[in-house]
Amino acid sequence: MNLKKLALNLAGAAAVAAFAATPALAQNEQFIPVTTYDTGPFAVNGQPFMDGFVDYFKMINARDGGVGGVKLVWEECETEYKPDRFVECYEKLKKKGPTGAAVFNPLGTGLTYAVIDRAAVDKVPVISMGYGRTDATDGRVFPYIFPLITNYWSQSTTKIKFIGQQLGGMDKLKGKKIANLYHDSAYGKETLPILEEQAKKYGFELKSYAVGGAAMTDQTAIWQQIRQYRPDFVIVRGWGVMNKVAIETAARMAIPREKLIGVWWSCAEQDTVPAGDAAANYICASFHGAGKDYPVVQDVLKHVYAKKEGAGPEAAVGTIMWNRGLVNAILVVEAIKKAQGKFGKKPLTGEQVRWGIENLDLTNDYIKSIGATGLVPPMKVTCNDHEGSGRARFVQWTGKEWKNVSDWIDSDQSLVRPMIEASSMQYAKEKNITPRDCSKEM
Repeated sequence: MNLKKLALNLAGAAAVAAFAATPALAQNEQFIPVTTYDTGPFAVNGQPFMDGFVDYFKMINARDGGVGGVKLVWEECETEYKPDRFVECYEKLKKKGPTGAAVFNPLGTGLTYAVIDRAAVDKVPVISMGYGRTDATDGRVFPYIFPLITNYWSQSTTKIKFIGQQLGGMDKLKGKKIANLYHDSAYGKETLPILEEQAKKYGFELKSYAVGGAAMTDQTAIWQQIRQYRPDFVIVRGWGVMNKVAIETAARMAIPREKLIGVWWSCAEQDTVPAGDAAANYICASFHGAGKDYPVVQDVLKHVYAKKEGAGPEAAVGTIMWNRGLVNAILVVEAIKKAQGKFGKKPLTGEQVRWGIENLDLTNDYIKSIGATGLVPPMKVTCNDHEGSGRARFVQWTGKEWKNVSDWIDSDQSLVRPMIEASSMQYAKEKNITPRDCSKEM
């Protein structure tokens, strides 16, 4: 058993027990479920993400005494990146604490899908930052699901725009070949519709290759097919061990790594460092900053790691997945702050936190005030738009670190938004949902 996680679980259990033992304290605590996966083929990503997530809560408690004087408490629950296990964790934790769960962060597209209907009934918000069901961007139909910052379809359009830039213009895409290597799951399949629409719009040829089962660790046969296809670019939509194997196999097949364009879940040190020299020049999308040169990260080092209270190894601080967990936690805390402004500085219900998420407005000036300039993009969430930003930038692995190779690129909402609305309205019809009138939302 992982001794670090055992200690954290025991600490979480003690915090939960404190609710019964000290009711006065419980009235001033905000409970946040922490669902993670520290086992299985995706643990290499799940562990540092949730370490960054928890580290930020620890820092907020230590530096600020919580949010608005309300201490943050949490309990971890292992999902193994399995939807059924996540549902078990969801049911176990949704009513914990004095006011129930503030918000769930599944860290998995299939996991998010598994609780979409439940969350609406239970009135518990779900943040699926940079993943999940894309049409949940339409908050009229999905009031409790938030694919914050940038959804998969928006990212896909920025990816094709970036490829167009490399070719010298979007018109140069016509007649080109793009291979799409994807994880054979709900996550991997999420961008198939938008890629097909982009292929029609720009005139490029698209061929997709699913990776599942034993192919996760032996992709030789798939990459032989890709090499025979002779694509101009290869989109890599992987997760966990699949990414390292994809990079190494592409190198063996003599496919230039600068022709590989990864989704942001395929692009962390956990993917590139193990691949060694094969990963050099690999390019990826990103929706947040890398490294530790941000005041907010320095505060975590000062208030948490200097006291030997970090959730994981200090060496992980500033890496892509740790930073992503930190950014996720920043959004949770900012939503609670926003909701406290309306409902008071007290433990909030999931329904109240949902309002806070839906009214997030992080301007450049505000992001600077919390020490996260360059780490978090400006974003504004509304009833209609549960994404809030839609932009992405691209980074390249030098062999030692990630470096920016593009400015922020706007997504093609003329393509994305109609598809989102068509999909969400079809879902509303199937589920007999009456979409909200956003003009009446405050």
